[in-house]
Amino acid sequence: MKRIGVVDTTFARVDLADYAVRALRARGGGFKVLRRTVPGVKDLPVACRRLFVEEEVDLCLALGMPGKAEYDKTCAHEASLGLIFTGVLSAKPIVECFVFEGEAASPRELEELGRRRAEEHALNAFALLFRPNDLARQAGEGLRQGFPDAGPVRRSH
Repeated sequence: MKRIGVVDTTFARVDLADYAVRALRARGGGFKVLRRTVPGVKDLPVACRRLFVEEEVDLCLALGMPGKAEYDKTCAHEASLGLIFTGVLSAKPIVECFVFEGEAASPRELEELGRRRAEEHALNAFALLFRPNDLARQAGEGLRQGFPDAGPVRRSH
């Protein structure tokens, strides 16, 4: 049985992990979800590493919601670098899902964006573990999480 770590933050204004876990469970069984919550995005790498080492999870889904300030964007970048390092160190995938507060014009739009992005990243995590050929078939399709897909660029021959 596969083990999926889901790590979110108390700083987020939307319960991204709830949406992600629901999307995973809707895919069926064959896995166990281990959820951890940390204060902010810079705490995500250590929480993922602990899940890899202590709980032997196969993949982590790291969910965060940085604020609008420039400082928050810097913190998100640092957290992202930490997540990359953690994944490389562990030789296991971390699917990073950040929703920046400035991406939406209203609380309702922020909630909707957070839901869609968390669900779509959770489905990508599921595909990485159970259906990697699905991802290969989607290569070059310009898929976006949370927003409409950009679509492929097709060369005319």
